Amino acid sequence: MASNLDKLEKFDNIDIEIPLILEAIYQKYGYDFRRYSRSHIKRRLVHRLAISNLESISQMQDKILRSKDFFIELLEDLSINVTEMFRDPEFYASFREHVIPNLKTYPFIKIWHAGCSTGEEVYSFAILLREEGILDRCQIYATDFNRKVLEVAKQGIYPIRDIDQFERNYAKSGGKSKLSDFYTMKYGSIKLDQSLVKKVVFADHNLVTDSVFAEVNLIICRNVLIYFNRDLQNKVINLFHESLSSSGHLCLGSKESLKFTTNENCFSNVDDKQKIYKKSLSKSCIKL
Repeated sequence: MASNLDKLEKFDNIDIEIPLILEAIYQKYGYDFRRYSRSHIKRRLVHRLAISNLESISQMQDKILRSKDFFIELLEDLSINVTEMFRDPEFYASFREHVIPNLKTYPFIKIWHAGCSTGEEVYSFAILLREEGILDRCQIYATDFNRKVLEVAKQGIYPIRDIDQFERNYAKSGGKSKLSDFYTMKYGSIKLDQSLVKKVVFADHNLVTDSVFAEVNLIICRNVLIYFNRDLQNKVINLFHESLSSSGHLCLGSKESLKFTTNENCFSNVDDKQKIYKKSLSKSCIKL
């Protein structure tokens, strides 16, 4: 049985071992978690440690270097896959009011949904755009670094157990019909209308290591930046600024903000509460 001293040393070593395992992941597999929020990384690594019958992060590091299958399991832990259709309904209501009128002035609209996870929020936007009569002139690009969740997103099929929450969110968001108009139910799942699925191009893209994905009119990246440290947040926001066309819009999550970031002056507020911003052409914009 471990002594109190052994337990204390094990706890103290975690903060030393974490940078080492993150460096090993980057060197071996090319996934860079070194600038993610340390509290998030620590929480997820300790969770995997507890269910893997390993004694330390160092043992985990040795295992990921020797076993790609184990690394893939760990990658699932480190990925950010919390999502639902019309999540934060008030945001969608604000988007209808403040952004849709601008998008309707474009003959063709390119949209980048970064960190799309399993796709529920991507399809939420597709439904909203259809209701507003502009989906036919939109091209939606949805990206994530986790190929497993991308495969789920491409199918557009979700467990029926979640549908009640989806329906409530849709109603609160200002939905103009019934959510059931956009899916069919079969074998305990809902399958979204294929006309929605076909409007989305899903692609592998890593916000940490990859460059500009495309020039777009709208970027949606909600509840991803909160898992990054300040330096990485600045890098990604700069990436978004470079990717947006003139007067393009950026939508972040409810707990995220451009305040105190390097590129704060590169955007103007559209709805500060719902974290909707517009690219600014201000001379005071600071470029990294």
